[in-house]
Amino acid sequence: MTKPKEHTIEIKRYACGQADEWDRFVERSRNGTFLHKRGYMEYHADRFDDHSLMFYNCGELIAAMPAHIKERAFCSHNGLTYGGLLLHNDATAETTLNLFEALKEYLSRETEATEIIYRPAPHIYHRYPSEEDLYALFRNRARVTECKVSSAINLNSPLPFKGRRKLTAAMKSRLHIIEEENYRTFWNMLDNRLQSKYGVAPVHTIEEIELLHSRFPDNIKLYIVNDADGNILGGTVLYITDKVVHMQYSATTDEGRRTSALDYLYEYLIGKYAGKSYFDFGISVENGGQYLNTGLISYKERLGGRGVTYNTYVIDLKTTER
Repeated sequence: MTKPKEHTIEIKRYACGQADEWDRFVERSRNGTFLHKRGYMEYHADRFDDHSLMFYNCGELIAAMPAHIKERAFCSHNGLTYGGLLLHNDATAETTLNLFEALKEYLSRETEATEIIYRPAPHIYHRYPSEEDLYALFRNRARVTECKVSSAINLNSPLPFKGRRKLTAAMKSRLHIIEEENYRTFWNMLDNRLQSKYGVAPVHTIEEIELLHSRFPDNIKLYIVNDADGNILGGTVLYITDKVVHMQYSATTDEGRRTSALDYLYEYLIGKYAGKSYFDFGISVENGGQYLNTGLISYKERLGGRGVTYNTYVIDLKTTER
C-alpha cells in the first residue's frame, strides 16, 4: 500500500450495514480487541450517540475509530475501557499524523465538536507496536486529563508472589475452581460486595454481561471457587484478548477472604493463561487517577503486578486550529 499524502484520506461515518467490514478490520488491526467489535460496542447503543469513523486511502480501509458525540465533545470512547485509532499494519507515523489532520477537518465540517476526548488502548493490548497515535496527540497539543494506573503481570517472566497467605494442601483440597456459565450467583455476590464497600453497582447489569458472554464466549469467562459443599467463595470475570487476560470483575465472600480463596484462584489462572503475554488486574484508582487505593494496589503488587496506565487525552480543537 502506498503511503497516503495529505488530503488523500477519506473519512466515512460508520453505518449499520458495515458491521462485517468493521469487524474484519478490527481483527486484522494492530491494536483492536473484541471490545471494538460491533457486537460489543452496541450493547449500550441506547446510551451513546454513535459516531464511529472509518478512514480510507485510495479506497482501502486503513484506520477505524470507535466514537460517539457527547454535547460538543467527540469521544473515543467513553463507553469502552479504551478506544482510539485502530490502525492497519501499513499505517506509519506520517500516516497517523495525516489521519489526525483529516479527523480535525472532518469534525470542523460535519460536527460542532470543540474537543476530542481520546482513550487509547494501553500498549500491552497491541498485537504489534502501535503508538503512533501518542506521537500525534503530542503534535496536536493534547493534554492528559486522566491517568489510571493498573497492575499487570508479565506472563513471560512473572515476579514471584509475595506476602500472600500460604495455603496448605489440606486447605487446597477443600477448594474447587470451575469455569461457570451461570453468572447470576456470582453477580449477586459482586453487587453486594460493591454496594457494601463502595456504594456502587457493577458497570454491567447481569442482563448485559449475560448478553456479552453469549456474543463473545471465548473472550468473556467466569471462574469461581467453591468450598467442599459447593458454596461459592469467590470468583472473577475475565476479558481475554490476543495478548492480555484482564480481570474485569472480582469478588469474594467473608469466608472466601478468610480462606484466601482468590489467592488460590489467581495462582491457578496465571498458570492456566501462561501462553498469553500479560495478566492485568485492573485499575486501583478513583477520580480519574487523583486518588490511589494503596491497599488495593499493594495487594496486586504482592501478586507480581506492576504499573500500566490507562490514559485519557483531550485535544482542544479551537487551539489546534489557530
